[in-house]
Amino acid sequence: MNTTDPTPNTPPAEGCIDTEVRGHVLLIGINRPAKRNGWTVPMFRQLAEAYTRLDDDPDLRVGVLHAFGDHFTAGLDLPAIAPYMQRGEKAVPFGMVEPHDFGLPGYRRRTKPMVVGVKGICFTVGIELMLGADIVVAGEDCRFSQLEVQRGIMATGGATLRMAERAGVGNAMLHLLTADEFGAAEALRLNFVQKLVPNAEVFAEALRIAERIAAQAPMAVVATRLNVLKAVEHGPAAAVGDFIETQKRLANSEDAAEGVRSFVEKRPARFTGR
Repeated sequence: MNTTDPTPNTPPAEGCIDTEVRGHVLLIGINRPAKRNGWTVPMFRQLAEAYTRLDDDPDLRVGVLHAFGDHFTAGLDLPAIAPYMQRGEKAVPFGMVEPHDFGLPGYRRRTKPMVVGVKGICFTVGIELMLGADIVVAGEDCRFSQLEVQRGIMATGGATLRMAERAGVGNAMLHLLTADEFGAAEALRLNFVQKLVPNAEVFAEALRIAERIAAQAPMAVVATRLNVLKAVEHGPAAAVGDFIETQKRLANSEDAAEGVRSFVEKRPARFTGR
């Protein structure tokens, strides 16, 4: 596995999203380090394009969202984004995969897994993007803040939903209403992140996890992910209701047959996603 950090392109002033394919993994890089990766409209559009590409390309199985420079993101570039907020508009075009993944009308929801590596500053939209993903690796000195109330606005990228879901209402209110800054150990305690590693190892660890997921049966990975989300969003009974039909579909796939063969032959499985 090639765990070398990606080399960024030279970004325009408004920043960009770089992508790179490694095997079955799509690397998605936030590239505006001169502005601590502050988010602009073109960056949001390009991020949605990358997430949509991940879902639409059958050769891609997992995404890794990471950032160039010392920081994941300082949050929104408010002067650039505020006019959209004032008009009630989204920077992401309709019909694409919406990266925050909370089911807005007119947008697609991601089906394939997303692993996120965060380091340095991870404020506002950075927290919401990682909570909208599946697995988060954080650098040990990462700093977090959901500080929208400090700017006179509300977090509308999913924090009001997912902080309470992960950490309980009291913990969510503590950080949402005070706009305080908290560290990686607190983020781990609240289940906002899953692993802490030294800063220099964030990308490599995120890619390692993604490669491990990519080695599994793709259809089974997607079905498992979606069933977990159904249980969280619609309750256990709704998720259980899918068990028999989903298992029947998977059990009749070529990958399930390969799973049996590899078990009998005592070798790693070679899955094709069919």
